[in-house]
Amino acid sequence: MNHPNPGQALNYQLLRLGALLQLEQRARAASRNELEFLIVNETAGIVAYQQAALWQNPATGTAPLVLSGVAAPDEGGPYYRWLDRVVAAIARGEHARESHLVSAADLPEALAREWPEWFPAQALWCPLTWRDGVLVGSLLLGRTDPWNDGERQLLDALAGTYAQSLLLHQRIRETGFWRRLPTKRGPLGIAAALLLLVALLPVRESVLAPAEIAPIDPAPVRAPFDGVVGALQVAPNQPVHAGQALVSLERTQLQTRYAVTQKALDMAREEYSDTSQQAMSDDKAKARLAMLSSKVDQEQAELAYDRDMLDRAEITAPSDGIAVFDDSSEWIGKPVALGERIMMVASPTHTQLQIEVPEASVVSFEPGSEVVFFSNLSPDQPLYGRLVFASYASTATADGVMSYAFRAALDPGVTPRLGLKGTAKIYGPRKALVLWLLRRPIAVVREWLSI
Repeated sequence: MNHPNPGQALNYQLLRLGALLQLEQRARAASRNELEFLIVNETAGIVAYQQAALWQNPATGTAPLVLSGVAAPDEGGPYYRWLDRVVAAIARGEHARESHLVSAADLPEALAREWPEWFPAQALWCPLTWRDGVLVGSLLLGRTDPWNDGERQLLDALAGTYAQSLLLHQRIRETGFWRRLPTKRGPLGIAAALLLLVALLPVRESVLAPAEIAPIDPAPVRAPFDGVVGALQVAPNQPVHAGQALVSLERTQLQTRYAVTQKALDMAREEYSDTSQQAMSDDKAKARLAMLSSKVDQEQAELAYDRDMLDRAEITAPSDGIAVFDDSSEWIGKPVALGERIMMVASPTHTQLQIEVPEASVVSFEPGSEVVFFSNLSPDQPLYGRLVFASYASTATADGVMSYAFRAALDPGVTPRLGLKGTAKIYGPRKALVLWLLRRPIAVVREWLSI
């Protein structure tokens, strides 16, 4: 701009220079968001323009385009998308690190066709470079009037300040925490190293689960047929020997049926005897002998079956041991179905540990893993054993919890009482402490992510 008065021209240049220095000072003191707003809007106080867009190099920190005149640009809008492709095309060009004029002819045909619709004809690409030509970003300015050399020199002076300020904010984000705590780097590093060592410390996996002393291969005492329990001949946990009567089922109906069958057999025999005498002189009676003989055989078979049912109504012990069942009063008068278990006969010295591990707590245990049992009666005297069995699938326990069944053989010489309950601890392989502590969260995350 030419001023006829040299004094006025000098004052204008001094005012412009003062505004430039003030803008640089504000740029250095501004926060990141304030700096971006200042670059695209406040630069107009130094150099006039109509539209401005700030592009930042993805290599120094990705950020969306910053546009003049708006607080938050519509990134999905057609203007933003077109301008984003334009600055990307210019940044890939060979003159990206040089200040130069940009026109529609410098762009691909698809972008050039839309230039008159979205941007002024006179555009200036002002790169924001730092030492060794590092391209921090660039400022694309547009207006209708041509650019002169004085304005480009002012923009070049501002570009260095803008680049320094943007790069400084990027470095602060990367190292701000350590810069704020310069005197604590040593202790924090030592603490982090110790924490890492503790996290990698190998510990044995373990799980706690309810357990019970159970018999090994107990002999079940089952109902031989559908009936009603009449009496129990033994008390719970009473020693029994093979062949000893344990349970008596109701016999009234069986005895009545046996008496009826006996009477029917006597009548069949008497009829057969009378017909045999008549057969000597009567051919018709002689023909009936075969049928009556079959009837006698049938009644004899039914009588034998009824006698067997009466004998089986007295259930005996299949082997020596103790009778394992609940309260006697709960069974007397109770209907039972064929094959229903009433009690068990088990050896009091042939026992094992039955463990029910919930699905949420189970981990991989190999046969032979160490097991420690803490009984409810004497938790200060634990029993030791080794894992011998692990179920393939989970089943619902009496509490309705889906659990896996584990069995452990106790050390020789230990004979705990059958039915003794407590808590068992199963030890697994050694793993890093951090994996053992985070196994539940990791399982939840894997379930949530379906991996």
